[in-house]
Amino acid sequence: MAHVDLISGYTLAYSAEAIGIVRAAKLFGLPVVIAFTVETDGCLPTGASLEEAITQVDAATGGYAAYFMINCAHPDHFGNVLTDAPWMQRVRGIVANASRCSHAELDEAEKLDDGDPNELGQQLADIRRRFPHINILGGCCGTDMRHMSSIARTAKTTECSHLF
Repeated sequence: MAHVDLISGYTLAYSAEAIGIVRAAKLFGLPVVIAFTVETDGCLPTGASLEEAITQVDAATGGYAAYFMINCAHPDHFGNVLTDAPWMQRVRGIVANASRCSHAELDEAEKLDDGDPNELGQQLADIRRRFPHINILGGCCGTDMRHMSSIARTAKTTECSHLF
């Protein structure tokens, strides 16, 4: 049997599915990372806030998740909900969309919007400066090597330790 280093649940839309993943990982003694997605208003598709979702998962699992991430959303969609609150210390990574389109718009798109690679890199660097504990940055929908290069270039100046 192959060794497993980490279980990850990405693009999760509600806390109940995250709780199930964390409980399963805990059952087998494996570290787990949960990545929630948000809509253009910064809330999960269920309407729950990131704070509510993270708090619910931690309460139901004894805080077992190693950390949380935000993925499959543009920084404009969640930047305004990031605050200097205790729950934010649990967020260690962002895997952002290049596109500002909503999930519904992305689903209907004939061509994937690739946004502005340099702007995305700068936005992630700005978030990293505000929240130095966020040390995992990467790209999701619409990103390519141009975006990753920009993220890496700007991350280097903010000393991020992991890039996806």
